[in-house]
Amino acid sequence: MADMTVPSIDDFLAELDFDDAGLIPAIAQQWDTGQVLMMAWMNSDSVRMTLESGRATYWSRSRGELWRKGDTSGHVQSVRSVSRDCDSDALLLQVDQIGPACHTGRRSCFDTQTVQVDLQGEAQ
Repeated sequence: MADMTVPSIDDFLAELDFDDAGLIPAIAQQWDTGQVLMMAWMNSDSVRMTLESGRATYWSRSRGELWRKGDTSGHVQSVRSVSRDCDSDALLLQVDQIGPACHTGRRSCFDTQTVQVDLQGEAQ
């Protein structure tokens, strides 16, 4: 049976394996439908802010600053849970997304193109 002890924020952060730039990839998923909404980067400050506030906060590599999802667009991500993967080098945020998640106005950043793969592993 898995350990269901809820770690403190400091303990959770200490377990994460950030890359050499101090970042970790984070996938945002709609909590009730399972739809994958977006991928973004987080640093330790953005993870802490997310856990303390309940609002998804990310690190913008292009702007070099923190950004809380929805502050300018109104498309807020209220966080239900944050999980780390088995290697502690990626995060899954279960969120309640208000409006589109993608900067293009789409519900999901993964709504653009799908390549089907057959059982022999060939793209179609």
